[in-house]
This record gives sequence, structure tokens and C-alpha cells, in this order.
Amino acid sequence: MTGPTPIPHNVPLDVSLNASDFAGRSADFAGRTALVTGAASGIGAACALRLAAAGATVRALDLDAAGLEALGRRTEGLPGSVEAVVLDLSDLDAAEHAAVAGTDILVNNAGIQLVCPIEDFPPDAFHRIITVMLEAPFRLLRGALPHMYAQGWGRIVNISSVHGLRASAYKSAYVAAKHGLEGLSKTAALEGAPHGVTSNCVSPGYVRTPLVEKQLADQAAAHSLPVERVLTEVLLAGQALKRLIEPEEVAEAVAYLCGPHASSITGSTLTMDGGWTAR
Repeated sequence: MTGPTPIPHNVPLDVSLNASDFAGRSADFAGRTALVTGAASGIGAACALRLAAAGATVRALDLDAAGLEALGRRTEGLPGSVEAVVLDLSDLDAAEHAAVAGTDILVNNAGIQLVCPIEDFPPDAFHRIITVMLEAPFRLLRGALPHMYAQGWGRIVNISSVHGLRASAYKSAYVAAKHGLEGLSKTAALEGAPHGVTSNCVSPGYVRTPLVEKQLADQAAAHSLPVERVLTEVLLAGQALKRLIEPEEVAEAVAYLCGPHASSITGSTLTMDGGWTAR
């Protein structure tokens, strides 16, 4: 199956982002080390670039070695740097260890999806989704928090979803994992507050990522509809703004929550859903 036809609108696609796109951004995170999961593409890649543009040393973690290599080629000229870490987050011990080495900023972004009725949902797939999207963030927190607590400063941003706030049929594992991540984030906020550590969620609607592009293609085939009709009539049926969110929009929210003007924001969810939850 060929990929979906690109959906035009006036925000540049993530794939066009390079160091020059971040010219003039302040180096707020110079001297900080950030760990971003799911960093080979989409939201994770945009977050890695944005934090490196602000001077951070970014450990970009993903299972996709080729994607991480491509990300590295896009970082030339940034004030910070990006180091590729090839790792399967279902290896929970390795995930926790990856976060131990001086992580100041943790961005839990990695995600996988399977759309299937509950009665047909493969138990092994359900288990893997919960492992990667909920257990792994917990283990990364376990690894990162002692360093954050010792220095009296840390920033945790969990990339949740509108599905962390609202359910959709046929996405039981994804919805369960994102609801759990919202709760984990709030608990980390309560525990981290005395130590100068904040924890928040960014919860977008549908973002232009490989995962969503695949859903568009699958839904177009299933409904025998053009991709643009699937976007507006199926995926974005409950969203007021009929467009995909761009990865760099989410990355800007992440940078804000890690910056000095957000030091009193913790235990919160920044919803970027085009009006989905306004109903």
C-alpha cells in the first residue's frame, strides 16, 4: 500500500525542519541533558531538535537506528547536540538505566498503536503497548528522578494524547496507556514538587506523524474514501479545527513547560486538540 497523499496547509511539515529553522532561539537549556524517547521521527524528533536548538545535550532514544541517523544529520549548526541511543523500550531494565546518567529533562514520547475491538485484541499486543507507553515511562522516571532530586531541578514532560482524556472505540490499549500516563504524571508532580521537579503532560489531538499517516491510509482503504475525507469525516470528526497538528507545535509546548516561565506549572495537562475536548 502506498502512503497517504500529503494534506496541504500553511504550517511547514516536520520533515522540513533543520537547524536553520531554529535560528535565533534562545539557549535556555545550555548545560542541561535531555532524554527524548521515540525521537526518530514525528513529535520526538521535533522535540529533540527544539531542545538542542535551546542548547541542551539531547539523548535521542528510539528503536529506529536509521531514523536516528537521519535526525543527527539535521542537527548541524544547533547550539546543543543530539546523541543517538538505539533501544527497545520493552527492555525495561535497559530503559531505566538509560535515564540514570544525569537526565535533567525527560520527555516520554514513544508510542505504538493497534486499532482493534476488545474481543479481538491480541493480549500480547495489549501487553506491549502498556509496556512501552506506561511501564517504560515509569522506569525512566525511576532512573531519572534521583539525579533531579539531588540537584534540586528537573523537568518531566509526558506526551499524552486527547486519548488520555477521552476514549475512542477500538483503541483500548492506547487509551488505557495514555490515561495511565496522565495519572503517573500527576503523581510525579506531587512527589517532585519539594525537590524542584515539575511533571506535566502535553495532550495533542491527531499530529502529523508516521503513526497517524498510517492510520489515515488504513482508514481510507477500510472506508473506500479519499484520504482528505477520512481526515475530516473520520479522524477529525470531533475536532473543531479540521487539520492535523504539526510536530513542531507540540515541541514548542514542551520547550515552554521546561523553561523558566513555567516553573509553577506542575501536575497539569496542556491540551492541544483543536477544540476536541471543548464539546
